[in-house]
This record gives sequence, structure tokens and C-alpha cells, in this order.
Amino acid sequence: MTTELSRKDAVRAAAASGIPVALADLGALVRIPSIAFPGFDPGAVAQSAEAVAELVRGLDLFDSVEIRNAVIADTGEAGQPAVLATRAARNGRPTILLYAHHDVQPVGHESLWESPPFEPTLRQGRLYGRGAADDKAGIMAHVAALRALKQALGNDFDLGVVLFFEGEEEAGSRSFAQFLSDNAEALRADVIVVADSGNWDATTPALTVSLRGNTRFTLKVRTLEHASHSGMFGGAVPDAMLATVKMLSTLWDDDGAVAVPGLSERDAETPTYSEETLRDEAGLPEGVSPIGRGSILSRIWNKPSITITGIDAPSVANASNTLTPEVTVVISARVAPGQPAREAYAAVEAHLRANAPFGAQLEFVDQDYGDAFLVDTSGWAVAAARDALHEGYGVEPVDIGVGGSIPFIADLVREFPGAQILVTGVEDPHAKAHSPNESLHLDTFRNAVASEALLLEALDSRA
Repeated sequence: MTTELSRKDAVRAAAASGIPVALADLGALVRIPSIAFPGFDPGAVAQSAEAVAELVRGLDLFDSVEIRNAVIADTGEAGQPAVLATRAARNGRPTILLYAHHDVQPVGHESLWESPPFEPTLRQGRLYGRGAADDKAGIMAHVAALRALKQALGNDFDLGVVLFFEGEEEAGSRSFAQFLSDNAEALRADVIVVADSGNWDATTPALTVSLRGNTRFTLKVRTLEHASHSGMFGGAVPDAMLATVKMLSTLWDDDGAVAVPGLSERDAETPTYSEETLRDEAGLPEGVSPIGRGSILSRIWNKPSITITGIDAPSVANASNTLTPEVTVVISARVAPGQPAREAYAAVEAHLRANAPFGAQLEFVDQDYGDAFLVDTSGWAVAAARDALHEGYGVEPVDIGVGGSIPFIADLVREFPGAQILVTGVEDPHAKAHSPNESLHLDTFRNAVASEALLLEALDSRA
């Protein structure tokens, strides 16, 4: 009979031997421009879903492998295709749900990429390409870990496994809640692993235990019925850009900290993190100062932030000597753990209305909400995950907060209140997810695959 030690050794060896194939499969996925945003080819997302489903079918582990979608509740449209695979647990073993997403962010200006965004390219120990880290690497970490488990233990292990590979996370997971409701029995699990976060650094693994929430909306600011000559009326008539700039500037104080009444902060300890590290990881040049107050990680993990992520106004190329009648901006607010996203949105809207100058007319549309998340770290699955990360990386894992948001986790908590949720990932601080030159650190990926394979083996051994 295989001993516990030899089982682990076999799983670790299988995980290591499978990395070249996993990276080749990842490269094939990166080549598919699966952007789920409106205006992009939905056929690419469908192609990506089918490619992922083929990888899952190739495991020959699951009772069922299907491509499914759900209806978006507020529009009645079909959501983007997701891959759902199920394998029933046996002999009292737990069931684990492995989540990742196969859609990706738009590439932005291709001129900023050092290699084509959908042509996977190896440079200095990293694989470059859109989705190479976020989150097609998460899919391949799951697939590679299952391959290692099967290679080491055969096809007769007792652990129940569910795979849920979503197709619209970057576009807001608009059909996610309905998908959970439609497929609740198939998705039900004791442990849920969301592989869509990051690590402390390229060599130190992390378990994400807090995430900020977010609210995003579009604001239209209008001061004129039509454009007017700036020479004829400038100085007496407020243009929309003037009103917008003055109003938006009230969102922050002189230190760059959010100055909106009603937005809360979380009081929690944070590890040491230097300004030098911040400059390196964020790309903050010398001479440009950080913003906010308190420890750097408290500003990122535990306090709100507000960012203007888009603006529609006359472009530089189309600039003319006129007073602009209307400006439209997209505002994204990150919400401290502990505050509901809708409450935070209400505070921001009230602040903007109270600070609209010159009687500017405001219209708020396209509101989106995602609640923050705090992990209960007392569960047995958290302990098992920490042990597996330690074994896989050879370094003690760190519990981290993340300034970003994974709004659908609130849906998972609501639908499956008894499940233990583990937020992991394959990214390191230099992955540049969502940015030009996104990349995956290959050694981090190797260690992540080993860690997840060891976690699966530990759960399969759990009585």
C-alpha cells in the first residue's frame, strides 16, 4: 500500500514533470483573444471555452464536462460561456470546487507591449501575453494539479472535484449569481479555491484573507444646452469640464487620501512594506510621491480609494475654442472590508451632488457593486492550504490582504454559506495583470501547481 510520504513524493514529482506540457497548453490559451467586454468578438470567448473544455475532457476524470451560460438578470441576455465539470466524492471524502476564469482584459495600446499581446513569449524566466497570468494561468494550475494527482494516484482517488471556469469575470461577472443559482447542486462543495489572486513575491506564497469591495459608475456632468464660443461667453458661462474638475477634486484631500464622508476604514495590522518596494512593484518614479496616510499596506488593503478610470470629452485632436456642454467620467471606488458596496456608492454619490459647482446637472448611470470579503481563517481547509503552500514553495506562506476586488465571492458566500473559501493565485507583484506586458513568473507557476496538487492529495487523504 502506498504510504502517505510516498503519495506526497509521487504527487510532487508528477507536478514537476507536467510543467512543460502545462506551459504549452497555457500558451495555446493565451493565443485566443477571449475578451468578454461589449464590442469585442464573442466568438473568441466561445473558442476559449471550448479549448478549456477540451483540456478538462482530456483529464478523463469527470462524470460530466459541459459548456454552460446563464441569463443576465437585468438585461435578459445570455452570459458568456463557462466550463462546468463534476466528479462525485466517494467514501466520505470532501468535494473541492476549483475556480478560475478564461476571459481576459482588453490589451490597451498595443504599442506599449514589447511583444504581441496574444503571442506567448518567453523572456527572462517569464511568459508574456494577455491572460498569461490573469487568469488562464489559474486554469492551467488547476488542470496541471489534477494531472499530477491522476498520474501519482491513478483514476480511483475518492476526492470530489468540481471545476468552474468562468467566461466573463473581467467584464463584471454579470451572470455569475444566476449561474450559481441555476447550477447550485452541481457546484456545491466543502472547499472552494478561487485561483485569481497573487503572492507576497515571486518566491513567497500567500493566502488572500481580505479583499476590498468596489463600486463603479458612470457620471454625466452637464452645464450647457449646446457648445458655445469660448471667446464670446468664456468667463461668464461655466463649461462642463470646469465643473467636472472642480467637483472631482473634492474627492481627495491634499495628501491624496479619500475625503468622502461616509466611507469607512478597517483597523487591522499590516506587514512591513517599504516605499522602495512600492516604487519597484507599482512603477512609481522618483520624484512622484505616494498618496494617503498610514502604513502603505493599510492604504491598499484597509482604506477606500477612488480612481477616475475613463473620461469622454473633446479629444486633443478635436479640440476647438468652445465651451464643452457635457463631460462623462467613469469612477471606480475601492471599498474597505466591512462596508457594503451599495452603502459606499451612496456616500460617493451624495458627496458629488453636494459638491457640484455652478448648479451643474448630474446623472448617475451604470452602477455596479461588489462587496468586500474577509476569510474565516479558523477552518481546517485554511490550515491544509497553508501546509500545502509551505510544502510546494518551500517557504512559509503569508496571509495577505488585496486592494483589488473579486466581487463574486460574496455570491459564493451567499449561495454556499457552509463552504470554506480559499483565495490563492499564481501572480507575483511584477505580473502586471490588466496592464501592457502582463506576464507569468515560471517558477511561481511551478510552485503553485505543486502546492495545489499537494492540497488535493491532502484532501483526498482526509477521513
